[in-house]
Amino acid sequence: MEIFSYDWIGLVITGLASLFLIGEILVNMRGFFAILGIGFITVYFSVYVQTDLLMLMMFIYFIGLVLIILDGKLLNDGTLATIGLFSMLLAVALPAPNIFAGIYAVIGVMAGLGGSFLFLKVFPRREMWTKMTLKDQLTDEAGYSSINTSYRELVGKQGITVTNMRPVGTIRIDGKDYSAISNGQWLMKDMKVTVIQVDGTRILVEEVQSRG
Repeated sequence: MEIFSYDWIGLVITGLASLFLIGEILVNMRGFFAILGIGFITVYFSVYVQTDLLMLMMFIYFIGLVLIILDGKLLNDGTLATIGLFSMLLAVALPAPNIFAGIYAVIGVMAGLGGSFLFLKVFPRREMWTKMTLKDQLTDEAGYSSINTSYRELVGKQGITVTNMRPVGTIRIDGKDYSAISNGQWLMKDMKVTVIQVDGTRILVEEVQSRG
């Protein structure tokens, strides 16, 4: 077909393929996006790749896609996803008829990848990406408040300075050491202090004034 003689058509085809394939990974579309994506990328490779290399290029492309999925399920640190993206870019760039068509194809993959994140605003997110996107926040409801609670219980308690505080140092309360900050004072070691405020794990102390 004449339309495939234009270099920019690769951008459209690879863009739509990546849009739907990555979209299927990000959101739960029950395979509908996957079918569309596979259809578009198959058209691209069928047009631009020689018959004897067709399976190889498709293998490289889909291996990249598998690596992205494995990253979401196992590592959640982006390492495999980066390698996978590079494989996808390589697979669409190599068979392009010229350098401009190759650049268009690469831009298409990147544009499709970026556009796929818009699906997250409309469709339900797949659970495997919750860690990577930091969806599980450290909230009191999630049971991560034990540290903050123990620190809040220090308010009003007395202890001694283990180091000089200028104004940051270490204090000891009930046999446990804590990092603390004095209330604008430079305190010496072995001085009595009282906790006057706790903000998260930041402990504010002041010197216990001796009564005359």
